[in-house]
Amino acid sequence: MTAAQTRMKPKTQRLIMIGAAVAALIVAALLAMPALRQGAAYFYAPADLAAAEITPGQAIRLGGLVEEGSVARLPDGITMTFRVTDRLESVPVRYAGLVPDLFREGQGVIADGRMQPDGVFLADTLLAKHDENYMPPEVAEAVERAEAEAKARSAPAG
Repeated sequence: MTAAQTRMKPKTQRLIMIGAAVAALIVAALLAMPALRQGAAYFYAPADLAAAEITPGQAIRLGGLVEEGSVARLPDGITMTFRVTDRLESVPVRYAGLVPDLFREGQGVIADGRMQPDGVFLADTLLAKHDENYMPPEVAEAVERAEAEAKARSAPAG
């Protein structure tokens, strides 16, 4: 047999290349799925936490407003505590790290972290709002939902 006779047809070569590319994509997706699943954090407002079945140590994203009068620094000078509220419920938060410049009481905040067995949310990162008029959409929606629920609870039954 000569080299010309053993050469594959272009159509066969294309099919092999397409098959190899599809196989590579499948392998990449299978390798990426566990990493993405571990990094996924679900967003909760304080009122949602009461109804949710959160296991201690589970990664979640807590959002709401920094409750007025709740921010305090611990004696170590690094750790701070505050409460996140949606105006219906509030959750105590502990955070050790650099605080965003725009972090302050009464403003929107999103904290990534884990709920502790004692009911305190241990935040790994804090995200503060960008300017006076901006509130993260998730926080704004959670606050509006909580305010509507609070109004419904206080309305006289008729």
